[in-house]
Amino acid sequence: MNTIKPVLNAIWNQLYGENHLELLESFITEISGLKERVHFKDQEKEWYKDAIVYSLYVDLFNKDFRGLEDKLDYIAELGVNCLWLLPILDSPMKDAGFDMRDYRKIRPGLLGLDENAGKDQQHEVFRSFLEKAHERGIRIIFDIAINHTSDKHPWFLESRKSKDNPYRDFYIWNKDTDKYQDARIIFYGIEESNWKKDGEEYFFHRFFDFQPDLNYRNPEVLLDMSRNLLFWLEQGADGFRADAIPYLWKEDGTACENLLQTHTIIKFFRAVLDYVRANTLLLAEACQQPIEVVKYFGDGDECHAGYHFPLMPQMFKALAAESRDPVVHILSKDVTPDIPEGTQWFTFLRLHDELSLELVYVSEEDRKYIHDNYCKKPEWDFRLGQGISARLAELMDRDPRKIGLIFSIMLTLPGTPVIYYGDEFGRLNDENYYREQIRLTGKDDTRFLVRGRIDWKEVENQLQNPDSFEAKVYQRISKLIRMRRQYKCFGRGDIQFITVTDMEGIQLNNVLGYIRKYQNEQVLILNNLSDEDITIQIPECLATSGENNTEGKSMELKGYEYRWIPF
Repeated sequence: MNTIKPVLNAIWNQLYGENHLELLESFITEISGLKERVHFKDQEKEWYKDAIVYSLYVDLFNKDFRGLEDKLDYIAELGVNCLWLLPILDSPMKDAGFDMRDYRKIRPGLLGLDENAGKDQQHEVFRSFLEKAHERGIRIIFDIAINHTSDKHPWFLESRKSKDNPYRDFYIWNKDTDKYQDARIIFYGIEESNWKKDGEEYFFHRFFDFQPDLNYRNPEVLLDMSRNLLFWLEQGADGFRADAIPYLWKEDGTACENLLQTHTIIKFFRAVLDYVRANTLLLAEACQQPIEVVKYFGDGDECHAGYHFPLMPQMFKALAAESRDPVVHILSKDVTPDIPEGTQWFTFLRLHDELSLELVYVSEEDRKYIHDNYCKKPEWDFRLGQGISARLAELMDRDPRKIGLIFSIMLTLPGTPVIYYGDEFGRLNDENYYREQIRLTGKDDTRFLVRGRIDWKEVENQLQNPDSFEAKVYQRISKLIRMRRQYKCFGRGDIQFITVTDMEGIQLNNVLGYIRKYQNEQVLILNNLSDEDITIQIPECLATSGENNTEGKSMELKGYEYRWIPF
């Protein structure tokens, strides 16, 4: 208690001054009791740097947690050692579970239980799943939306009853829509305003109009959200993906993004988690330029990791343009600053959302170029050209070579890779699920195309046929994952881009080459971004290493070929 009190006091003072100190005192006593009662064992330091993350919806992947348990061996054999569970908490499911109704309850259907099952019974099923995952060396992280709730959350239901209700101040209410006029509409083209009228007043929301934003000016919101994190920590969770993290604090006259107080709130969450169980992952979901995202690492006292959103579209641009330049530029120190020791980028090709082309981190020129090259059907369009709703296999023209190539790039660039469920066997867009969800939600959200249920019987049949598209993709991706797991340099090492030349010494811009180095490990990566067979000069690092096992001074790279060469 002596160690945490001055830390939380200092953070509290930045947010609330000397106000409501009695609430903080009570909270510190509470978490000290939790730490003493449970005796948490600290997690391994920086474990997330060596992780291969696999992202899935439990119900869409295999019905419920028992179905997911049945697939843990499949996941482990793939080489995955961390599962990111997309929203599992209780929700009306109007936004795939990101509209959370109860932060301490898993949706009963995911547990194979009926609606009347008690919370103790629910938690027993979840803890059993965690134990089985941990036995296989698989850690578990999941989403908590810390910026907003569902409009069905008990806090909001109370809030809307009257201006005098004690929960009114858990949200942001106003008599008109004049406040926060500089806050952009994130779901532009789907929502027309950040305000929605309810009774005589309006409430503020940054996402869908059924997701009211929380009011962190109220210290009870900060403490209750901290309690929610600790609740799942006690159940055995290994970390949390903090959804929509840049928007927590609102200030009139600003864009209401990346404000100083938002970082202060995150420092509070981190300090609490570190005190109770050190190295519990806090992952920032911040759709921003790298120079903004790195701020969410603080001085190593905010999030442990954050998504490198701008890298993702530049990998797609590099392949479309057959040019190394987009990747080299986005990872240059001018664009992607150094990050504090102990922190990490998370990288990805596709996730549960669209291929995002937000102008927050993509230029208008790049947005148009990528959209023109990859939005191959009108129904793939998202937010009026600001994104593309398509699975990786669709974007790669269902070509196993191209899928393998772009995975090779993602798996070997700096950071911890995230694989979206089904991409390892070339899962396609699910149009039936898309139409079903439009009927259920009333929103024409094309992101539903990239979700949908896996038919494991069909998939397993395809994987057993070596000539099938699914098997060809799976063999490539599983091999790459196993290779990555053998080397720590990919998750922890430096990167040095190299110039690849033809036999006349002319630079080949369509070959993305680099060296990953960590301690005594060195691996040369070569990615042919074109469909042409290319003859290159043996890179100098191999020619001088004394371990060159190639013949002569040349090397051939076939179309879309990739090579990982330890030396």
